[in-house]
Amino acid sequence: MKKLYILSLVLSFTVCFAQTNLKKADALFKNYSYADASKAYEEILQNIKKPSTQTLKNAADSYYFISDSRNALKWYRKLYEAQGNNLTDIYYLRYIQSMKAVMDYDEANRITKEYLDKKGDKKEINRYVAQKKQMDSLSKAKSLYQIKDLDINTSKSDFGATFFQEKVVFTSARDTTKFSEKLYTWNNQPFLNLYVAERNQADGSLFNESVFLPNVMTKYHEATASFDAAGKTIYYTTNIVKKNKLVVDETKTNNFQIIKGAIVDNKLENPQKVFFNSDEYSVGHPSLSEDGQWLFFASDMPGGYGETDLYYVKIAADGTMSSPVNLGPKINTIGNDLFPFFSKGVLYFSSDGHYGWGDLDVYESKFLSDGSFSDPKNLGAPINSNKDDFTFIIDKTGHFGYLSSNREGGKGDDDIYSFTKADPVCNQTISGIATDRKTKLPLTDVTIMGYNSFSDILGETKTNFEGKYALVVPCGKNVKMIAAKPNYSSDEKIVETTLENGAEIPNINFELSNYDDLVVKKKGVEKVDVKPIYFDYDKYDITPLAIEELTKVVFIMQKFPNIRIKIESHTDSRGKDAYNLKLSDNRAKSTRDYIISQNIDASRIESAIGYGESRLINKCKNGVKCTEEEHLLNRRSDFIIIQK
Repeated sequence: MKKLYILSLVLSFTVCFAQTNLKKADALFKNYSYADASKAYEEILQNIKKPSTQTLKNAADSYYFISDSRNALKWYRKLYEAQGNNLTDIYYLRYIQSMKAVMDYDEANRITKEYLDKKGDKKEINRYVAQKKQMDSLSKAKSLYQIKDLDINTSKSDFGATFFQEKVVFTSARDTTKFSEKLYTWNNQPFLNLYVAERNQADGSLFNESVFLPNVMTKYHEATASFDAAGKTIYYTTNIVKKNKLVVDETKTNNFQIIKGAIVDNKLENPQKVFFNSDEYSVGHPSLSEDGQWLFFASDMPGGYGETDLYYVKIAADGTMSSPVNLGPKINTIGNDLFPFFSKGVLYFSSDGHYGWGDLDVYESKFLSDGSFSDPKNLGAPINSNKDDFTFIIDKTGHFGYLSSNREGGKGDDDIYSFTKADPVCNQTISGIATDRKTKLPLTDVTIMGYNSFSDILGETKTNFEGKYALVVPCGKNVKMIAAKPNYSSDEKIVETTLENGAEIPNINFELSNYDDLVVKKKGVEKVDVKPIYFDYDKYDITPLAIEELTKVVFIMQKFPNIRIKIESHTDSRGKDAYNLKLSDNRAKSTRDYIISQNIDASRIESAIGYGESRLINKCKNGVKCTEEEHLLNRRSDFIIIQK
């Protein structure tokens, strides 16, 4: 698709030659007759042992501008061998793009790094690293897009589909006009014209094509149209012509301009040039926003960042346009940035200056609240390929559209492809830290699980050496989060995710208790580590002080769901033996009932038995004088772990 990169036209038509020499090849090249120039240079370079760098550039460029990447690479490589690090920015770019076009990606990346090291531009290096990372991520992910080549395509160039009410207007070099005998010398194809076709809403196919607005057609280029929402206003690209003759600048180049007009009864009326047209540079590829308040376009006007930059003007209610505004270095590059399309706050465009798959790739950039645009993101395969991919448009639903490409497998030069886009998978990230409940230190290798309402697993991860985790889960869900680690209690949280794709829900933290911190071990027996369970004198009702300790028993049973216990209650020796036996048994069963009331399954308590004063742990039996503290040691309840 190199024919519209420079947005210009030369004033010559097909030149035939029988005997080739360097002067003729240079003349063909100077006249933009790249198809013929490439053949001429190929012939003469077979007999030149040490061609000049300019001849190598011309030979390579001749192939590059007609999208013959294999032959372009051959001569760019010889130019690189001759010039090395003295290669200019634009020739590094064309050399790298030619490698990508033939899928020599490893070598292209090596030369890219060499080029960026030579420049020493940290911003460009960071952009390359970020875009390379995004491309690697796209390579691993399933694409949302499916594309289809259309039957309406011909062996000539067909591209630039745009919505026009229920139809589609597109650009084509097909031979259907009275001007077909005149060829565009750049690629020896007929000049471009606008066509309109019916659109099959079911499968996106185009049919019944015909010339669009016959009174627009000239013997030169008409291309890349855009319309207002009502289909009554058109902006399109055409050559600068005065009195039916092409206007040229001092380099004998005819530039492109944007024409605005009204559509009345299938005719163009009141055609007007936009005020920023110029005989000295080109503007083209207009794209009107849905609300008609922004007009995006491409231009090689002075003051840009590369060969062709993207600009916009604001349009007032009375039609007044602001001065053109360059979209800046985040969007524009040293190469060609072209074919803008703005829809629902997203700018789509094509570029060969960003680090993509080869030649023109399609990118998207979101319009931000501060009036700027986000960093461009490559749309990936199958939208992009190793060849030119451009004129991307998408409908209001965000599910269907068209793009153009000269990739392998098409019907001709450039082809129009329809595509469908599935809804993106909406995910969010829940993040936080897991710590030890007692020491407050981070815990590594804690398993974090996310479950939906049906207990289906939504995701799983583990904490790192800092105790941190990040779990990706679907949007719009109530997520049950469980943190677990061997020999530790589990912890659980309920998190509600929103519908904002890519959002993060931070600080969902977990505390886990080490099993060994919750039990005591004596003579091979494990017991829940609690203080004495206090009861009022001569009673077995659960007191607030007793609840404090029983909460610890409930906690360990909740956090370790496999634990089973038996309860043993004891009294001191004071009082009658039979009375103490009955009192302790009531207290054992009272503590059991309290634990069960806290949603602990009764089957997890094997028994609750009182032993009275039959199992004293010191000398304080009947008749022995002891202190209150010594008697207290015998008034105890044990929660013995029999299974864990």
